[in-house]
Amino acid sequence: MKDDALKRDAAANRQRLRFALLLGIFSALGPFTIDMYLPSFPEIAEEFGTQASLVQLSLTACLLGLAVGQLVMGTLSDVMGRRKPLLLAMILYAGASLICAFAPSIGFFIAVRFIQGFAAAAGIVISRAIVRDVYSGHELTKFFSLLMLVSNLGPLLAPVVGSGVIAFMAWSGVFLFLGLIGLLLVMATAWKLEETLPVEKRVSSNIRELIGNFKSLMQDRQFAGYALAQGIMIAGVFAYVSGTPFIYQKIYGASPQLFALLFGSNGISLIIGSQVVGRLAHRISERSFLAIGLWLSVAASVVVLLVVLLQGPLFALVVPLFFFVASIGMTATASFSLAMETQSRMAGSAAALLGLIPFLLGAVTSPLVGIAGEHTAVPLGVIILATSLLSLLAYYGLAKQPAKRTESHAGTTQFSNR
Repeated sequence: MKDDALKRDAAANRQRLRFALLLGIFSALGPFTIDMYLPSFPEIAEEFGTQASLVQLSLTACLLGLAVGQLVMGTLSDVMGRRKPLLLAMILYAGASLICAFAPSIGFFIAVRFIQGFAAAAGIVISRAIVRDVYSGHELTKFFSLLMLVSNLGPLLAPVVGSGVIAFMAWSGVFLFLGLIGLLLVMATAWKLEETLPVEKRVSSNIRELIGNFKSLMQDRQFAGYALAQGIMIAGVFAYVSGTPFIYQKIYGASPQLFALLFGSNGISLIIGSQVVGRLAHRISERSFLAIGLWLSVAASVVVLLVVLLQGPLFALVVPLFFFVASIGMTATASFSLAMETQSRMAGSAAALLGLIPFLLGAVTSPLVGIAGEHTAVPLGVIILATSLLSLLAYYGLAKQPAKRTESHAGTTQFSNR
């Protein structure tokens, strides 16, 4: 009997891992779409005969597409179920990626990058809604940390793969590769993914009601606090993503391969941050992890600003950025679980808002990094410190609540601060 139970547990763990791997690939589509072409920024600017700010604008367009796409696709998935919107989005993604590879001008390239980001958004928001369909409570936190483990390989692998591609091909090869990934995800959606939202749990397609759902979510003080804390923090990360290709390569003279190695190493810090939360969720509350992550980001960003003001060496900049990105892994995992816990009926809409805010704010912060030109990193330090402080303010001003007193059946007083 004991052997049978162990076999069932092992089988369940394997199935859980396969499920996390599949959803993680969809979730990692966003990081691959953002990060894979970063090493080719200087080459793209040279190809189109344009300045760095316009190349960074293509990243802004992608982030806007990811923001709008999550809002639209998350809502559609609450109305139509998860599979159908995801399948249509993956077809659109594959087509947009191939068109990007043959863009005739920087303006056309920027426009199609918006469409590519819009389609990639479905992978992020619907995979998270599926997680909420299946799990709740600490199990939600644990599974989401497992999902983050897989999806965070995106920032780790994407720039490395991108630099490998441009070592043998022009920058357009990156988008041919992304188009191939899109085609593979079309097949995965059609043949491997089961519907997780029953018809009776879907929401009305009435536009007024859908808008009302978003309004009620943002009127929920705690949900809004978690969403803003997470969103503003990740906006700081997008400033880092947009600025480091030029900072590392133009200011510090790093090669595309060294840039990919340095940038990819922060994927490890993301994984560390998210896995610490997942592994210790049953011992330390998600609220505590969120607060720790926010304070860590403030400390790391202060060091970053000091280094760039003093024009310190590359190593002195890379180390605090490693801890800054690690703090994102902690805060993103904890805030997602806390925000989604009470949103079972509107999981798609809630996941959409959680995804919309960081990408919308990221579309603002990413071009600001280059506002003073390609040869200064000071705007990066200022932006990530500002976003860290604003995230802290959002959490303590909106989401943080005192522990609630509850009476147990034994008559003793207990405290809950999940």
